[in-house]
Amino acid sequence: MESSETRDYSQEAEILKVLGHPVRLKIAAGLCTKECNVKNIWECLGLPQATVSQHLALLKNRGIITGRREGTGVRYSVTNPMVKKIIAALE
Repeated sequence: MESSETRDYSQEAEILKVLGHPVRLKIAAGLCTKECNVKNIWECLGLPQATVSQHLALLKNRGIITGRREGTGVRYSVTNPMVKKIIAALE
């Protein structure tokens, strides 16, 4: 195991910054347990579709979630193992 004095925590810090927003944290937590499309997410959260799409784009760009094309839609899930550990630690 690498010493905390020599380890670079920049990747972990970036993930924590992205998850620091309550909506993104809620989306990530939900996607850890169930794959969903944008419509399911915005209906569950009661937020506008555009808002949810912006948060999903940021999560995807940071490598926290991935999208899988299904017909005309995309189903999202958390694929980053570090994020799954963070969410599990919060529960």
